[in-house]
Amino acid sequence: MSNKRLCSASDLETLRTEILAKRNADKPIITVCTGTACQAYGSLEVFRGFADELKKQGSRGSVVEAKATGCHGFCEQGPVVVIFPQEICYVRVKLEDVPEIVSTTLAGDGVIERLLYEDPVTGERIAKAPDIPFYKNQLRIIFGNNKYIDPGDIDDYIALGGYSALSKALFLMTPEQVLEEIKRSGLRGRGGGGFPTGVKWEATRNGSRGLKYVIVNCDEGDPGAYMDRSIMEGNPHAVLEGLTIGAYAIGSQEGFIYVRQEYPIAYQNTIQAVRQAEEYGFLAKGILGSGFDFGVTIHRGAGAFVSGESTALMSAIEGKVGEPRMKYIHTAVSGIKGRPSCLNNVETWANVPVIINRGAEWFNSIGTKGSKGSKIFSLVGKVNNTGLVEVPMGMTLRQLVYDIGGGIPKGKRFKAVQTGGPSGGVIPERHLDTPIDFDELTRLGSMMGSGGIVVMDEDTCMVDTARYFVSFCCEESCGQCIPCREGLRMLREILTDICEGKGKEGDIEAIEDIAEVMEYASLCALGSTAANPALTTLKYFRDEYEAHIKEKRCPAKACKALTAYYIDPAKCTACMICRKSCPTEAICGDKSIIHWIEQEKCIKCNTCFEVCPPRFSAVRRISGEPLPPPPAPGTRVVREKKR
Repeated sequence: MSNKRLCSASDLETLRTEILAKRNADKPIITVCTGTACQAYGSLEVFRGFADELKKQGSRGSVVEAKATGCHGFCEQGPVVVIFPQEICYVRVKLEDVPEIVSTTLAGDGVIERLLYEDPVTGERIAKAPDIPFYKNQLRIIFGNNKYIDPGDIDDYIALGGYSALSKALFLMTPEQVLEEIKRSGLRGRGGGGFPTGVKWEATRNGSRGLKYVIVNCDEGDPGAYMDRSIMEGNPHAVLEGLTIGAYAIGSQEGFIYVRQEYPIAYQNTIQAVRQAEEYGFLAKGILGSGFDFGVTIHRGAGAFVSGESTALMSAIEGKVGEPRMKYIHTAVSGIKGRPSCLNNVETWANVPVIINRGAEWFNSIGTKGSKGSKIFSLVGKVNNTGLVEVPMGMTLRQLVYDIGGGIPKGKRFKAVQTGGPSGGVIPERHLDTPIDFDELTRLGSMMGSGGIVVMDEDTCMVDTARYFVSFCCEESCGQCIPCREGLRMLREILTDICEGKGKEGDIEAIEDIAEVMEYASLCALGSTAANPALTTLKYFRDEYEAHIKEKRCPAKACKALTAYYIDPAKCTACMICRKSCPTEAICGDKSIIHWIEQEKCIKCNTCFEVCPPRFSAVRRISGEPLPPPPAPGTRVVREKKR
């Protein structure tokens, strides 16, 4: 059956029954995360190691399966290995750990303590994945299946109920009923704008008669954000199924999947998924014998951040330069080749099969009044547990940072969180209990965006943060319109001057004036929102701007031009750690000789401050105050005599 094109809904269910009949729920399965992040840590070598080790075991290899899956989400702990059915989770697994895992856990049912996750707060070692706080506090509706699926095996997706929503839509629902179900669900676009998905579909459906297009936007380029990439890498069939259902509801026979140039694994897995879907009869002519035709073309992007904007993306698909165009006519009415075109991001399409299968009421019961369902976030920055998390809309920022993220490393104080990508806003500690949804984040001056969450601690300078994100947007601006092109350049220059101690009176007012012009006069959303990091840091941390400008002082002691390092003679024990670690040999001294820093050689890399043992805390950072004189050369450390 699996080699034949499925010609009916009953064929699909017969195939699903056959697949499940061949699978033993009690059979041990070793799943290795082979998403991009874990591959960077060597997870492919770990997977091959398991395959080789099981072959050596002979009979054991026939009763144990090793499976390469997509991203599990806990990227900071990679490579992640989960052993089913017990769901024993090993983290930071190396190739040399493989034989021990096979002999101890698979052969002897033992647990290897050193490979278990260690809670940074309690120090507890946790054996099972569902008990790890990072996973325990999530609601993984869309992302949860990644750990069960080999993205190259369509049977894995079918075994979990894959394509049942498509079958239901084609044979039990009219296109109008599918559209109405999506509208009633309250699903809003997960790509950044948060526009109601059903309304967008309806606008495309009601566009001019004839050819219509549906499009998957997999061009996320926000720093630290990789939600869409991980879905396309780990479960591309979920997106294909959602896209096909959307095409049926809208009345489209042709779709595009736009994949970012920097996502080679997602690109290859998507190509393979489309080929398999065509072979099984989920794409192309007469899908499942229904008479509905739908084909998909994969378009690989050229690496431009701005091509994630809808009109720029459609221009790129047409073979033109990926530049935004005026939206006096929406793309839902006139998009690719002037035809009605419906574009949603990867996560939005992946929600569609779930809604069709479980119903709009179920989906509507999750989240807040204006934001329904769950949302996948990229949790990065100064937080213990970094990675991809999926939570219900309405979870607070505090719960995300502390219950799932495990708090701030090294016991430092939380300062702010930046949401919504490079044109999102910075939210301070006093708003940590804000529910995460589209409207609440917008109220604070930020946005949901595609789902990037960057956590910042007490050592983060808010002026430098604004400069970083503005610089990113400046580099990625297409340059078509003056407000964005010149506005970002001017903002970058002003913010750079402030960080370098060259700020002057009137700079704050200039930032606000430029931002206002950009918001109202820019061609696309990149320009109109790119000043958000500057505006929100001014709104919540204006005192830091004033300290930089008026006192030539960086309160966070992070701006190099305004910060200096010295070694406190009363604290120095001449342990040599900082001297050995200094990349420019700027630290003088020797064993038993108090150390000091040659300021002319110091590049302010912060290495000495980081490596100085906390029990000594001899290396100090100062900003806006004079450096104390160094000790006389050869001054010896005075040590207390042991009694």
